[in-house]
Amino acid sequence: MDDRTTTRRSAGVTALVLLFLAFGAAASASRTAAQEPPARGGFGEHVNVREVLIDALVTDARGNVIVGLGAPDFDVRENGKRVELTGVTFYSNRQAVDGAGRPLATGDAASPIEDRYLIVLIDQHLSPPVLVAQQLEAGQKLRDWIHGQLLPNDYVAVASYDTRLKIQQDFTRDRRALDEAIGNALLGKDLENNYPSRIAASGPSLLASLPQGDALRDRTTNLYDGLKLLGRAAEKITGRKNLLLFSNGIEHIIGRTSPLDPVYYPPMMGALNDGNVAVYAIYLPSRRRLRPVNDTLSQLTADTGGQYYFNFVNFATPLQQVMKETNGYYLLSYRSEHPEGKSGFQKVQVRTTNPEFKIEARKGYTYGQPSR
Repeated sequence: MDDRTTTRRSAGVTALVLLFLAFGAAASASRTAAQEPPARGGFGEHVNVREVLIDALVTDARGNVIVGLGAPDFDVRENGKRVELTGVTFYSNRQAVDGAGRPLATGDAASPIEDRYLIVLIDQHLSPPVLVAQQLEAGQKLRDWIHGQLLPNDYVAVASYDTRLKIQQDFTRDRRALDEAIGNALLGKDLENNYPSRIAASGPSLLASLPQGDALRDRTTNLYDGLKLLGRAAEKITGRKNLLLFSNGIEHIIGRTSPLDPVYYPPMMGALNDGNVAVYAIYLPSRRRLRPVNDTLSQLTADTGGQYYFNFVNFATPLQQVMKETNGYYLLSYRSEHPEGKSGFQKVQVRTTNPEFKIEARKGYTYGQPSR
């Protein structure tokens, strides 16, 4: 979810934050009526009008991406009230072609070609020895995926978590580097590669926006904070980011009355949504199922517009499904009003008017200036 004062440079789609002040009779005569939202709650109230961007994946029952949809095909609501979409654009990491396989010219029939960003995170902070075999199998399937399924415009980053977040490989298209990074992630290797001298000067980067040196260790003493910082680091990278989280669950740090940690979960989820990061959790099985822990993975994927894979025979299956479903997505835009000076999380319902379609979209966005 993009709800920040940023510029989206993809296909001319721009996310602007528009600030309107409604002062009644004291409003400047130079403002047009269209620019002045009516005052809410009486004289003197300030209202922020924002352009909200939501990325949504729309597929059929088999996971095939649906193309050709427009504004009438979506039903987006805030607080139960349908909003008017100001734009619907389809983005894909594949070249659109005609029936003869020839690339389509730029126009209504063709979609903007966009880089796809994938982050692999191997979580080992709850891993007992029985998980070693599953981790090795997952690592092999990840290597097969790197060499067999990535497209030329796919960027991949690799990270691991044991007692702290470790970036094993920043975004790259180098398959050999990714292969090595997967092995390092399984070993939880300390590369200490987030110092300024080791951060690439150009191209998409997580390391460039993460704390450096010991600060990264000190600020990621639990997985919630590790995921939160990944979300913050992803904010400066334009487009949807897909996080493949290999994990057997996220434990509660404070409280166990619900599947969600009441203190650490909300800021983590907010940061991932602000960074346009959709989580695809791939469960690493253990001998005993810790339901509250696993329910956190299910909720996290739902809240960020991803998917939870927990019942499969081969790790190749969820990897193939993620690649299939993330080939293209719709960017929906609309304007929303919030009182100036207020901050919070706005829930959003996103559906398609065709009930046969499956849609995945994040559940809301943060507004105002929440604590980072």
